[in-house]
Amino acid sequence: MVRTHPSICRFCHAGCPILVDVADGRPVRVVGVKDDPMYHGFTCEKGRQLPEQWAHPDRLLQSRKRMPDGSYRPIPSAQAIEEIATKVSEILERHGPRAVATYTGTYSAAHPATHPMLTAWMDAIGSPMRFTSNTIDQPGKSVALALHGTWGAPPHGFAEADTQLLIGANPVVAISGGLPTANPAWHLKRARDRGMKLLVIDPRRTEVAAAAHIHLQPRPGEDPAILAAVLHVITREGLHDKAFVDENVAGYDALYRALEPFTPGLVARRADVPVDDLVRLARTFATSGRGVACAGTGPSMAGPGSTLFEYLVLALNTLGGRWLRAGEPMWNPGVLLPPLSAKAQATPPWQAYGYGEKLRVRDLADAACGLSTAALADEILMEGEGKVRALFSVGGNPVAAWPDQNKTWAAMQALDLNVTIDIKMSATAKVADYVIAPTLPLEVPGTTLLNESLFYYATGFGYPEPYGNYTPAIVSPPAGSDVVEDWELFYGMARQMGLGLVLQPGIGGVADLGGDAGIPLDMQRRPDADELIELLMRDSRIPLDEVKRERGGRILPGEPVRVAPRDPGWTGRLDVGNTEMMRELDALATPQAVAAPAGYDFRMICRRVVGALNSSGRDLPRMQRKPWNPAFMHPRDLEALGLAPGDVAEIRSEHGSILGVVEADRSLRRGLVSMSHSFGDVPGTGKDFRRVGSNTSQLTRVDADYDRYTGMPRMSNVPVRVTPYEG
Repeated sequence: MVRTHPSICRFCHAGCPILVDVADGRPVRVVGVKDDPMYHGFTCEKGRQLPEQWAHPDRLLQSRKRMPDGSYRPIPSAQAIEEIATKVSEILERHGPRAVATYTGTYSAAHPATHPMLTAWMDAIGSPMRFTSNTIDQPGKSVALALHGTWGAPPHGFAEADTQLLIGANPVVAISGGLPTANPAWHLKRARDRGMKLLVIDPRRTEVAAAAHIHLQPRPGEDPAILAAVLHVITREGLHDKAFVDENVAGYDALYRALEPFTPGLVARRADVPVDDLVRLARTFATSGRGVACAGTGPSMAGPGSTLFEYLVLALNTLGGRWLRAGEPMWNPGVLLPPLSAKAQATPPWQAYGYGEKLRVRDLADAACGLSTAALADEILMEGEGKVRALFSVGGNPVAAWPDQNKTWAAMQALDLNVTIDIKMSATAKVADYVIAPTLPLEVPGTTLLNESLFYYATGFGYPEPYGNYTPAIVSPPAGSDVVEDWELFYGMARQMGLGLVLQPGIGGVADLGGDAGIPLDMQRRPDADELIELLMRDSRIPLDEVKRERGGRILPGEPVRVAPRDPGWTGRLDVGNTEMMRELDALATPQAVAAPAGYDFRMICRRVVGALNSSGRDLPRMQRKPWNPAFMHPRDLEALGLAPGDVAEIRSEHGSILGVVEADRSLRRGLVSMSHSFGDVPGTGKDFRRVGSNTSQLTRVDADYDRYTGMPRMSNVPVRVTPYEG
């Protein structure tokens, strides 16, 4: 008998509501919820393949332990946790807490308790060595925000936007940034129907760029200069919100002076875009009314200057006064978040980088984005005091995802203790000492707290209305399984080590939702997943029980919340003229800032694919129809190189080379190779690229062309040479 259950897809951060047909205890079909008021029936091909993921023949149903001969054998999860805890205790005793590190990837947020439990365990052992995928994606957002300061109320909401500017973002495929994550194409169509002008800057004519009122298609890596030219037009023509700037902003004069070299004509030639379109985009954004500028992954990965780029995005929004004012309603006052208050006042900048834990390489330290993941391989490989000897990977696949794959592989092998939580024997699992087999999302309860918390991440993220959803577990793991929820590893180790844990509600650094005291856990009685959800959301604006009663996603506005006026005597100001950022802007004006190595005439740029979330999902049927990582190029470039779609090319950077199957893509400007990250397997399998895909991290190095604030190296806009492969 088939029963249909409402649930939430947690394959990625989109959190789509779904209906799951379950027959004889196993999921057999997934569809979207047509009457959902936020998603309107949307779910992507990843979510529709959750039944195939649940029953995948390569899914790990028991944890694994690496044997001395390199083979793996099953091990009961409880025994694995006990052995791991013993080994961690020995490492702590010999080398101290800095020797233990954690890494959380993009697949780690399926259960709301995972990040809080991991953080509580790291707090208990006293280790500061916490790394996340944020620092190899868009870390400049957090650092730039600290340099700039924050406005005490949200930015303009999407539902009321007259214009929206997207730079290097394709939310129709990436399902994030600039458009609501809930069915972005649906929301975009209706916004355009009501007259919203979409502006896009991207070297590809992406799915979202095709719908743009104005699309600039520049050379990659020129985004900071283009934003500087946009700001040049706005400031020189007096199109900024002078009243807002005079009352709430510092540094305007310094920014004005630094923008002097970035005339539209010069930048248009440099970026190879029509100068009239560049000026028209600037004027349209400045004069169309409400709306915000939002940035995606592409510009962030383009090399040094990614923090400057994000800082200029904030400056553009601030000079336009794109923040809610006193008396205006909050477009999303929250559901599962604690009640949000808002004031029309600025919190001035705070220390953005160079504090807390000091890393041993590249003069890096803690920053608003967290510790640099790109430095972690060096922290493992470098001998001496402070060496990282144990690593826990949660919801991530470092061997596939981190830059400089060869160094990453060497680091994974050098660890005294390498533990990963993974649903399959991924590239990282193949070198781990223990592989903990976890539950899948349909097997555990879940909520939309993560999606809601993205409000804190950056402009253009989060739900446009107060939407919430909860799902119970709707299936059990397959018969005979011995799987655990991710958080159970850390709770179990704490019990074994005699540690107490205190939860700080929040989602992986996106938002800290708890008080200073936190939530002490009962270490004598293991909580279940629903108890943890209730603890973590006990202060939610809309009671969790009310969200549960809805049996599906609903818009739950509660009492309206309006932005309060500023406090009497408040003097805080946002800063658009930070000294370090102005120094970088001065350096950007020189021609050397865009020089390319001789002979490397193409640029490899990143792209998302709808069928996978980084390294997750590539083993599902849809992706397995074409499992390689296509090297997309403009048809005329292929012709000039003597290549045809389906041929194999060698793609070589100054640091390494990969083989790729070329495909034609007219949406690209010429001179580009567009590929996805996180494909491939362990190093040495490069010639098996048709089965596992090509790993672009072979083309990068962590100690070259990196952002000095975040440590993030160039992972896109990589100069490459492309030649037909003769092998």
